Amino acid sequence: MTPPISRAAPIPAKIHPNIASAPSSRFCATAAESPSTGTPQRMQNFHSGRSSVSQAQQVVMQSILFAYRWSVTTPKRPLIIGHRGASGYRPEHSRAAYELAFALGADAVEPDIVATKDGVLVLRHENEISGTTDVAAHPEFASRRTTKTIDGVSLTGWFTEDFTWVELQRLRVIERIPALRQPSTSFDGHEGILRLRDLMKIIDEASARYRRPLQMIAEIKHASYFASIGLPLDELFAREVRGWATHENLVTEAFEQGVLLKIRAHGIPGRLVYLAEKDGTPADLVAAFGKNARTYADHLTDAGLAELATEVEGVSVDKRLILADPDLVARAHSAGLLVYTWTLRPENKFLSKRFRVGSAPAAWGDWRGEFAAIIATGLDGVFADQPDLAIAALASLKVGARN
Repeated sequence: MTPPISRAAPIPAKIHPNIASAPSSRFCATAAESPSTGTPQRMQNFHSGRSSVSQAQQVVMQSILFAYRWSVTTPKRPLIIGHRGASGYRPEHSRAAYELAFALGADAVEPDIVATKDGVLVLRHENEISGTTDVAAHPEFASRRTTKTIDGVSLTGWFTEDFTWVELQRLRVIERIPALRQPSTSFDGHEGILRLRDLMKIIDEASARYRRPLQMIAEIKHASYFASIGLPLDELFAREVRGWATHENLVTEAFEQGVLLKIRAHGIPGRLVYLAEKDGTPADLVAAFGKNARTYADHLTDAGLAELATEVEGVSVDKRLILADPDLVARAHSAGLLVYTWTLRPENKFLSKRFRVGSAPAAWGDWRGEFAAIIATGLDGVFADQPDLAIAALASLKVGARN
């Protein structure tokens, strides 16, 4: 039986003072595989609770040491981005998830940013929060449950914009996909919702702890919708990050180009990255042009990429687009754009069919094969729910290139 993480053995100070000083309760039972000794099945056994105590301690130690050595000695390409933190091991957007992502060697983390009724920016996957918090268990908020249309999609639940920040502080975060990530549910209810300013502090503290520059890849969610209800996210975001943001520590991304250009107009430094779905049309363009709006696919043609390059520094695309058309990376680079992709996940549920192993959705398939195929295209950044696995795949490619 795997011991609770809060009882994990402390990291000896003689290994490295930065690692030793990190709270042991923040480290999850995970392991970036050393390219020479990695064992996927052993890691998966540990995550599912089938590892012995001695194995658990050894795996945790190897993971942290490998990630640390890699992060300070290897000039990585691509950037390894903890998607909502280390969300494959902890409830997404929790303090534990963000701190763990950096402990595992991530170069950056990606928060999803939405607003409260009183204009406080908070970190949630969506403004509808029934799947990521315990709001349904709070009878005092039962009357807040409602149905809304967000970017053309009808949703029923509880929405951040119907709560003040003081009210949201009563809620606890939970695992969003418990059927696939049962171990993460053991952390349900342990932490509250974070504000954007809380994450800025976490990044600064982690950068000092690990003695390396770390970044935020900030995603602005549903900008047109929030603007329509009097909560302009560009203004709120600019006000929050002004004085903290630099060209080195901030990348801002959105599925709506309009909000990115507004943020730049506010004088906020950092690069802008346009998010592109596999299908569909940007919400801000639909609002402006209706059926004549340009689709995401239109933006990814050679002409579309060239036009994007005049206004933003990069594109971030669904990984399925890169797996289907690896030349997309080279085409975007030729236009002068950085290229990111999302999201690297090891479970069969999220892998392309050719990389699945068995039929169980929660089982880990040939994640190394898919991750390597994506990284080998030469892109500039990958979003990963388990940053250690992305680092392991990248390390394996580099080892293979030397052999």
